[in-house]
Amino acid sequence: MILVRLPAVPSPLDLADIPFLREALFEVILLGAAGGLLSAWVVLRRLAFFSHAAGSATFPGLVAADASGVSPTLAGLAVALGYAGGVERAGRAGREPGEATALLLVAALAGGVVLASDVFESGAAVDRLLFGSLLGLGPADLALSAAAAVLAAVATAALGRTWSAIAFDPDSAPALGLPARTADLMLLALVAVAAVAAIPAVGALLVAAIYVLPGAAARLVSKTVPALLAWSVALALAEGVTGLYVAYWLDLPPGPPVAVLGAAVYAVLALGAAARGPVPPIPRGGPHARGRPAPLPCAEEAQ
Repeated sequence: MILVRLPAVPSPLDLADIPFLREALFEVILLGAAGGLLSAWVVLRRLAFFSHAAGSATFPGLVAADASGVSPTLAGLAVALGYAGGVERAGRAGREPGEATALLLVAALAGGVVLASDVFESGAAVDRLLFGSLLGLGPADLALSAAAAVLAAVATAALGRTWSAIAFDPDSAPALGLPARTADLMLLALVAVAAVAAIPAVGALLVAAIYVLPGAAARLVSKTVPALLAWSVALALAEGVTGLYVAYWLDLPPGPPVAVLGAAVYAVLALGAAARGPVPPIPRGGPHARGRPAPLPCAEEAQ
């Protein structure tokens, strides 16, 4: 019988007392704020696949930049924004970007591994770029995460009603005078920027742990858009801080614990929702009806 001895349980206060953990804590709080807000819109606008791909698409560029002395952040932003623009253009042309996204994921990950192992011989950077790191977070990483959080809050306040309208009835939204195309492009670009901001902490492969899972779990317990936003932010913050503590305790990169916690929370809430049975529909009256919050789409529409 093989016994696995876990390390001694550290004090949670270490997250605030030890300098590198304090920086990591600030990072996950900022990412939790940005991820909570954006993951709600990602779920409503059915952008989960795009959010995952936006992080993975940057991997070859990050490897090349890291080995060449170029700023990985700038390289990641350039690739992610270019990808967001391509997805928006494909949608405008009426094409389904799902197949292209799947091919991009395979090509990006395989190309990044080839570059890291055979071209730049930077295999040590692969784990850090794919799964994040508790070490090496600097002021630039915190600044980008803070900018992502501020942009997510400002965009939610300015464009939240537009994104809600498009999510509920995309065909009628342009007739209401809403800048649907501009709003969609801004959401794609914002998710792309936020995905790059999350890479130093959780890695390119696990961006979905912050920008998809909190919103997907919050969708199971929310009946209105404001409730979805509130639950999503709360879950993103709780999962980020708890995942950071587990990563410190078990000496792991922070990305996998955050992803496992997010998936576990979603599974528990999904089982609870299945046990409760279907929730009675909320009277609609449009996402812009005065005096009432916008009801969420039905479960089938949100997938």
